[in-house]
Amino acid sequence: METLLQADNDLFLALNGLNCPWLDQFMWYFSGKFVWIILYAAILAAISLKYGWRRSIYIVVLIALIITLCDQTCGHWVRNAIGRLRPSNPDNPISGMVHIVNGYRGGPFGFPSCHAANTFGLAVFISLLFRNRWLTILMLSWALVTAWSRIVLGVHYPGDLLVGACIGSAIAAIVYYTARSVYRRFPHLPSLNMQLPAYIINITLLSIVVLMAIVACF
Repeated sequence: METLLQADNDLFLALNGLNCPWLDQFMWYFSGKFVWIILYAAILAAISLKYGWRRSIYIVVLIALIITLCDQTCGHWVRNAIGRLRPSNPDNPISGMVHIVNGYRGGPFGFPSCHAANTFGLAVFISLLFRNRWLTILMLSWALVTAWSRIVLGVHYPGDLLVGACIGSAIAAIVYYTARSVYRRFPHLPSLNMQLPAYIINITLLSIVVLMAIVACF
């Protein structure tokens, strides 16, 4: 265990040390929650237009359940039980070597990462829901860059992110397959087997491009 922790510590310092002003600000905004509202709205609007409000409500409820389970599991149950200090925490012996951005240090504990759990949970759920290769690549890339941003900001070890991603992915898969099993038992409920129309991909990709341009301008 000590060997793994030391390797995690060394990898974090190596990756966190690869910083520059542009990358710092890009990751600062990329890691934020509100910058992605446009993306969420674009996806939900396209789904609603294609499949109607009833199915959209079911999907939103399932996504909300996944995010809630990820937050509670990582942010409360596991994090408080393990109590691993964030690298940026002033009480952590390596904090003096950590590059932080805009004075942000986060809360006291960081294992596992809620950002990783939430983003990978959403990415895996959307991938299972639509079974579209390009959307899967897009969502997983978004989740990976979000996880990387937490290292750049100095608030998570790679191990925090890996475990958070595994927890989020597992929760998303459990929720998806449980919901699909329930829907099969009740034929009047909307099916979870949906074919993703091309224009949703186009809207999503356009949203990503616009958001990247906005973030890069800051």
